[in-house]
Amino acid sequence: MTTRGASDKFDPPIESRDDLLTPFAGGEKPKEAWRIGTEHEKFVYRRADHRAPSYDEPGGIRDLLMAMTQYGWQPVVEGGQVIALSGADGNVSLEPAGQLELSGAPLEHLHQTCAEAGRHLNQVKAVGEKLGVGFLGLGMWPDKTRSELPIMPKGRYAIMLNHMPRVGSLGLDMMLRTCTIQVNLDYSSEADMAQKFRVGLALQPLATALFANSPFTEGRPNGFLSYRSHIWSDTDGARTGMLPFVFEDGFGYERYADYALDVPMYFVFRDGRYIDAAGFSFRDFMNGELPALPGEKPLLSDWIDHLSTAFPEVRLKSFLEMRGADGGPWSRICALPALWVGLLYDQGALDAAWDEVKHWTIEERQVLRDAVPNLGLKADVPGGGTLQQLGKRILDIAEAGLNARGRLNAAGDNESGFIDPLREIVASGKTPAEMLLERYHAEWSGDVSRVYDEQSF
Repeated sequence: MTTRGASDKFDPPIESRDDLLTPFAGGEKPKEAWRIGTEHEKFVYRRADHRAPSYDEPGGIRDLLMAMTQYGWQPVVEGGQVIALSGADGNVSLEPAGQLELSGAPLEHLHQTCAEAGRHLNQVKAVGEKLGVGFLGLGMWPDKTRSELPIMPKGRYAIMLNHMPRVGSLGLDMMLRTCTIQVNLDYSSEADMAQKFRVGLALQPLATALFANSPFTEGRPNGFLSYRSHIWSDTDGARTGMLPFVFEDGFGYERYADYALDVPMYFVFRDGRYIDAAGFSFRDFMNGELPALPGEKPLLSDWIDHLSTAFPEVRLKSFLEMRGADGGPWSRICALPALWVGLLYDQGALDAAWDEVKHWTIEERQVLRDAVPNLGLKADVPGGGTLQQLGKRILDIAEAGLNARGRLNAAGDNESGFIDPLREIVASGKTPAEMLLERYHAEWSGDVSRVYDEQSF
């Protein structure tokens, strides 16, 4: 989640509805300037007993962040506490219970993306060896209750943790017990954004299935393949979901702004602190009627902050975020951006992907999204067949898109090899979660702690 280090008190105020479109239109870039930004989270645990370390204990999360400064990372401080790092490879930040996230730099091609991920993981592993901590690549804590997890000292998290139980039963699980891989991608125009948004939303259930990796809760199978995805279905209906309006004629920046205006606020950031505005309306804020800041009108930075508090399956800011995947091991960190770059960054591939899904109805898209957390690749797709069968066709399209990009590494390989882990999953018909469940019931003999051996970096 977004980390703020200072108030933007000198930002321009929002004077009209047109100002709300500024971040979206400002994100437009010519194709040659499109970049890839990959985010990946992992759980931090004590090697000795698998406990989740607190922020301030010796060898805990604060010490982990400070140890990372040996690699050139610069501390980001909030309320006197180091809560993030900034550097050439992007930002390292904390999720609410200490999940460690790399929000990578905007890069030109997937070879750079995978190298960046490798550098980061090598750094955290080296630091972890000294501190006695490890890093787990899953979509959900496999064995921790909420009460066993620490809370990080970030002001926005305190507000969100207080608000979540008011609007859903699983929002605290989302914050405390899940991890994801995401990729952020560019667009050239409003029309290009709309087409990419539609393809991304329609095919997000496929990404959820391919990366499904959260089958355990509190030491036992939970009945899902992606429990992380299921959690989003009961987190906060006002800010999550498949956004049917994206598929309506005329969809563009203004319609998304209308949606975001209706997403209830969480906070306003002023003078280095977060002010609770949970549940109030950004429309009221624009009228100077926000109870938390009476008479004050929003700045552009307030709107940008607010856009980061909507959590649909695909999110628009000044780029598009693909949000459907569970956390996982190193190879799948590289595979997620490969999937979406292949589909969205070549026009032929984008058109072919749209042809696969453009006839689906709102109801059919929702049925598929609802089925995937349980069924994975076995879910039926609109028009017949399974998600596994569709996945084979979509991966072919993605590979063609990557081949067309022609971005080579020093050995002369293009980017299409990063798709290979997903091809193996589709060929087997088994999600990563199903492979873990097979081990749980066989060689692990019901001992979920064995997942730390299988899924640690």
